[in-house]
Amino acid sequence: MNEIYEQIIELFDSNQPSVMITILDKSGSAPREEGTKMLVKKDFSIVGTIGGGILEAVSIKLSSKVFENKEYIIEDFSLTNNDAKSVGMVCGGKVKVLLEYIDPDDYQMVNAYKKMNECSQKQVDFVLITRLKENNGYLSGRDKWICTETGFFGVEDEEVLDIAKSVREDFHQLKIHIKNEKERVLIEPHFNYESVCIVGAGHVAQKIAELTTNLGFYTIVLDDREEFANRERFQKVDEVKVIESFHKLSEYVTITANSYIIIVTRGHSNDKEVLAQMLKTDAKYIGMIGSRSKRDITYKILKEEGFTSEDLSRVFCPIGVNIYAQTPEEIAISIAAEVIKVRRGPKDEE
Repeated sequence: MNEIYEQIIELFDSNQPSVMITILDKSGSAPREEGTKMLVKKDFSIVGTIGGGILEAVSIKLSSKVFENKEYIIEDFSLTNNDAKSVGMVCGGKVKVLLEYIDPDDYQMVNAYKKMNECSQKQVDFVLITRLKENNGYLSGRDKWICTETGFFGVEDEEVLDIAKSVREDFHQLKIHIKNEKERVLIEPHFNYESVCIVGAGHVAQKIAELTTNLGFYTIVLDDREEFANRERFQKVDEVKVIESFHKLSEYVTITANSYIIIVTRGHSNDKEVLAQMLKTDAKYIGMIGSRSKRDITYKILKEEGFTSEDLSRVFCPIGVNIYAQTPEEIAISIAAEVIKVRRGPKDEE
């Protein structure tokens, strides 16, 4: 999602319009979830995907109409079994998509997307509220509001302020939906901001960071050695932080239920120190590099400090899918594969 917002800002800077396509609803086994977005540029190149196949092809074709008249479209697709196979579905189903014009000449639209991009960059959860006018009209920046847990951005509107109030009451339980009140209002939660925190900045960390960045994770690298944790060695990651020590990591990084922790420091004592802190968080994934003997020694010490076997069962150690990796590149691939498995797989397979 971050890539799409960044691309929109770049298009605004060059005064280029685009069309945003959003999956509003689906039935069947569609490969992408409600809320998935794809951006179509004026030359019909795309950023992101709503699943490929005929669904994507027809949506891109429909975007030409949106470019022409600037009016939004809500389209229902009924996919046959053959159509479904083209987008990775086992059987047919229905998909509802919204296509809307992103206007670089609408300064309020520009400001709204700049605010969304800012929230994404700062890892701030937000809900986008869009008023859908009747008869598929033009959606301007005045029809969009951004609601965070503590803030509100957009043109003042009593009805929308009431909606924002109700949104905050159930903030993190929201799903994308259209409220049918006086006017149709689309509620889009932008949560599940996934980040990878790599603790340690050695050669393996370098290779892991390349992969996690390319996989779309907000990637943060931390180390207490400036000669390792620097922009020259980690050019594409989102953040590189030099820390005083591996104690009190919460002062340097925020760990949420959508955080993936990869512990690859230079020594057992540092790994143990980091692991003890991460076990007190809600991180979705905690992986620690090392042999089984090293793991057993570390776990023994942590149990003496009060951690339980249940606590330690959360940890992936030795880290990575077993592909008999030896080189830093191979180890990085095995770790990235394990992260993907946790990210995409059923919870009972983690």
